[in-house]
Amino acid sequence: MFVSDFRKDFYEVIVSQRVLLLVASDVDALCACKILQALFQCDHVQYTLVPVSGWQELETAFLEHKDQFCYFVLLNCGANIDLLETLQPDEDALFFVCDTHRPIDVVNVYNDTQIKLLIKQDDDLEIPVYDDIFRDETEENEDDSGNESDGSEPLGKRRRFDEDAMEKRIEKRRQRRDWETRRREILFDYEQYEYHGTSSAMVMFDLAWIMSKDSNDMLWWAIIGLTDQWVHDKITQLPLKQVKQKFNSMDISLKENLREVIDESANKFGMKDLRVQTFSAQFGFRNKFLANDVVFAVASLMENVEKDENGAGNFIRALDSLSRSNLDILRLGLELAKKQLRAIQQTVASCICTNLIISQGPFLYCYLMEGTPDVKMFSQPMVLWLLSKSLLRSFVCSTKNKRCKLLPLVMAAPLDVEKGTVILVGIPPVTESSDKKNFFGRAFEKAAESTSSRTLHNHFDTSIIELKTEDRSKFLDALISLLS
Repeated sequence: MFVSDFRKDFYEVIVSQRVLLLVASDVDALCACKILQALFQCDHVQYTLVPVSGWQELETAFLEHKDQFCYFVLLNCGANIDLLETLQPDEDALFFVCDTHRPIDVVNVYNDTQIKLLIKQDDDLEIPVYDDIFRDETEENEDDSGNESDGSEPLGKRRRFDEDAMEKRIEKRRQRRDWETRRREILFDYEQYEYHGTSSAMVMFDLAWIMSKDSNDMLWWAIIGLTDQWVHDKITQLPLKQVKQKFNSMDISLKENLREVIDESANKFGMKDLRVQTFSAQFGFRNKFLANDVVFAVASLMENVEKDENGAGNFIRALDSLSRSNLDILRLGLELAKKQLRAIQQTVASCICTNLIISQGPFLYCYLMEGTPDVKMFSQPMVLWLLSKSLLRSFVCSTKNKRCKLLPLVMAAPLDVEKGTVILVGIPPVTESSDKKNFFGRAFEKAAESTSSRTLHNHFDTSIIELKTEDRSKFLDALISLLS
């Protein structure tokens, strides 16, 4: 059920309890976590933090800690799946879910005992009406058994009574079938698209503000979390010698005319909205950072593949980079982000020049072969998503095929060569509208089911899956058939 008063029905409930904090591996979740940690520190709340990168880690973390905790806070995970069915918790377990993933599972919405949704109801949620998707089984059983004769009436009357009862049962069953058909249609319409709601960091900042415990640090984290939802990769045309320098060391005339140079280059290459408005924070006299840059830096730290670091180690380092006392880690993240963006730009150019983007009918398809430069980097979901978005936009700008401009993109990259798996991501078409809904999550599930393809739907974003390499052909054939 939705929580209407976050302070009373969430924070005041957990403030005197031991809490297990389960945090997804994305920048918005990290920022929400930082805000909540600051609040916990103010009120001396005891908690344990566990990073979770997917459903398997969420289940494992819950099983390992369920005997020590009754209160669980989930950040950017848990809303879009039947949480009680997945975790099978005890009846005294209470889950507070702050998650941007949509649509919200209807069981989570209508469970008023163990699931508490920290989600703004002013979002366009379009939750189905309860009576349209749930029925009382007790009433159905009474309808089926309550009109039977006990045999005490005269034969003729009993026959008429039995006929009437039979007609009523037939009518009830017909109504039941009609209701079930309508229910499937309603749930299909509700669940077919994946999209995102209000930033979890913003939700946590609102809580801090309501309690008059907000700070500039919390505001900055909320801004970064919000920026994480709309940040895009932009490539500027500047002299390479100057770009390689730090901004403070660049030629003064270039710095002063930077906007004009960018606008001129954007017009030359037909690139719209190359410059975007963003926020900045300055720590002291020298350290000034843009929210966009911090998003890229934190994400690159979280998906760093240069060291043999486990996911939890990268998570903690990315979380630490958001603190003012750890600017060295943030600068390291900025350098990693530059490498990622350069790799994205080079890979986009290579894919377009070598015609690796293929039209598969209802969608475009691109596969990064093993041996492609930086292919290990693109085995991570966030950077593969950035690459796919950038590749699709660049392809749409460069192709002369009008139909291809309207198509979505499916992109695959090697994940684990020894296990023979690839990571697959589905990107919706490039549109001018603000509609960011993605239909690939459901499509991937249907294609896997119809072909018995060995897939792993482990990511919280359902449009990202793992697939056995040898099943790739039949999976794609099913996807083509499904979307045609």
